[in-house]
Amino acid sequence: MISHARTISLILLLALAPAARANDSTYTDLDTDHCKTLSQEDAEGGGISLQCKGLTGYAVYFKEGDLRQSILYGPASEAYIDGAFESFEPFNHIGRKIEWRLGLDGKPAATILRWFVENIDPATGEPSPKVEGQVLVVSKVAGQDGMGCVVGYVDALANPEPNVLARQIADTKAAGFACGADKADFHGNRGPTSAEPTHVFPE
Repeated sequence: MISHARTISLILLLALAPAARANDSTYTDLDTDHCKTLSQEDAEGGGISLQCKGLTGYAVYFKEGDLRQSILYGPASEAYIDGAFESFEPFNHIGRKIEWRLGLDGKPAATILRWFVENIDPATGEPSPKVEGQVLVVSKVAGQDGMGCVVGYVDALANPEPNVLARQIADTKAAGFACGADKADFHGNRGPTSAEPTHVFPE
C-alpha cells in the first residue's frame, strides 16, 4: 500500500513536471536597406530580388516587381528563389515584423507576415487608404526539398483574433503542405478588401 506521504510526493512531482512544449514564436525585423542584391531589373520595371537576414541559418528572400511584393523563407532552391512569386492582384507591400513559428524541435516551420493591399477606390479609380486591405500571410519555410510557399491567408480586418488564427494555420497546415500542388486558402471570415492572391511557381 502506498503511504499517504508518498502519494502527496507523487502528486507534487507530477505537478512540477514540465508539460509538453507547444509550438512557440520568435520574431525578426525585415530590413531591406541592408540586404544582398541578387538581381535588379531596369529602373522602369522597378523589379528587385534581395537576400535578407532572418533567423540564424534561415535567410529571407524578398522580391518586388510591378509594385507587388513576394517573400520566401529558409534554404530555398535556386529554382524557387529565381522563379517563385506569390503576391496579390492589386499593388501591395509587406509589413516589417516577421513571426516565425517554431516546431517542437525548435526549428522554424512557418512564418506569418502582414500584407497591405492597395485596393482601388471605385469612386476615384485610384488606390485609397479607405479601401486598403490587410492580410496575414502564412508561409511554409523551405526545407530540404528547397520549396517554400504560402499555405494560407487570414483577413486581418475581418477576424477578431487574426494572429491566433494565423498561428493555428501555421502549426497545422505548413508541415504537410505541398508547394505548387496544394491550394492556399483563406481561413475564417473574409471581407471585401482582402483581394485575390496570385501564385507563380517554377516549372
